[in-house]
Amino acid sequence: MLIDFFLNNAIIDTAMNIKKRGDKLQRIIKIERQLGEIQDIDVLLERILTETRKIVNADAGSIYVVEGNNLKIKYGQNDTSLKKLSPGEKLPYTCFSFPINEQQICGYVALKGLPVNIKDCYRIHASKPYKFNKNSDITTGYRTKSMYTLPLKMANGKLLGVLQIINAKDKKGNLISFDKEAELLISHFASSAVQALQHAYLTSDMIKRMLKMAEFRDPKETYPHVERVSFYSLEIYDRWAFNHNVPQEEIHRYRDNLKIAAKFHDIGKIGISDMILKKTFPRFTDEERNIMKGHTVIGAQLFNPPDSMLDEMSLQVALHHHDRWDGGPSGYPGKIELSQFSIKDGVVPESEPISGAEIPLCARIVAVADVFDALSHKRCYKESWTIEDSFNEIEKNSGTQFDPEVVKAFLQVRSRICSIQLAFPDEAED
Repeated sequence: MLIDFFLNNAIIDTAMNIKKRGDKLQRIIKIERQLGEIQDIDVLLERILTETRKIVNADAGSIYVVEGNNLKIKYGQNDTSLKKLSPGEKLPYTCFSFPINEQQICGYVALKGLPVNIKDCYRIHASKPYKFNKNSDITTGYRTKSMYTLPLKMANGKLLGVLQIINAKDKKGNLISFDKEAELLISHFASSAVQALQHAYLTSDMIKRMLKMAEFRDPKETYPHVERVSFYSLEIYDRWAFNHNVPQEEIHRYRDNLKIAAKFHDIGKIGISDMILKKTFPRFTDEERNIMKGHTVIGAQLFNPPDSMLDEMSLQVALHHHDRWDGGPSGYPGKIELSQFSIKDGVVPESEPISGAEIPLCARIVAVADVFDALSHKRCYKESWTIEDSFNEIEKNSGTQFDPEVVKAFLQVRSRICSIQLAFPDEAED
């Protein structure tokens, strides 16, 4: 259908326009293939929104997922607002949900299962059941004009979410409406995005089952803790990558794997005895502590031998997220061969420490994310620290326990770290 559209219109187009449309079609095909390779749901949703906006040259947009009877925003993007920030900064991390009903544009699209194209959100006809809420525009000084909203539906009709694209622009940057070509491009791309989402949801379900198994064993490894560490790690990496001028394609591949691998940092605790794992008082003896250290190697063995980049990164995170940047004695397990470790004995053998860049970047990032979350939340053996004290502790240990460049990136995304904490509270904090 998409190719026929271009061919039919090519008759009246100039040669230059034909080439531009052909280039755009090739780019869409390439992006569709890349979407199918993304494994993490959140990374995929963000990429879908980004690429859809690029395809139709839209200034802003949001993507929502269905949670029960609500729509929950996952990502919002706005180029105009982003330009007001310093290079490398991101817009505030947003997290809110609202009931699915006809009064809101997204809710209407979700209920009807059909797209809605609005030329001017400030001039919606009174006969329409939905209205545009200007409060956000008033607060930010933004002007939302054209808007195209469509449902993300599976082949069986199940609604996964809603994609909303805002303020189409012409070549000169003037705001225009979403024309028929834009509608077709968005709809075609969205259908491919849904296929990628279905695959990613299957991966997500499998990961959740593995993490639930770990949570049954260790009450400290709650779903909110794992999600926070995963999101912190993503934010830290994005800023680290910006600071180090990492190519965009490399960023895309790395962040997708890191987002999932970070969730497995303590998966090895499933192999630790309950008598040690759930002990609260008195604290560990030296022997018990050595057994507890074995969770790093047990976790790594789950992904050994690695069959993919995700396996390799998950192995590295599980094995090395407790190693110290300065190679200090409290870091573990150091330079260890997985074959040296016996689960039956459970004790990590003495080994030479590793330090600095010997520790994989993914493990250095997760080390900061994990310690910060442990400090700032209550545990069976301690009360929670304040956010301020937790940030200060990470900064104080820069260059000793933690990689200074990773800490620098962490401190640069402080506001987003705090927003993630609010988005994923522990159950006791609800």
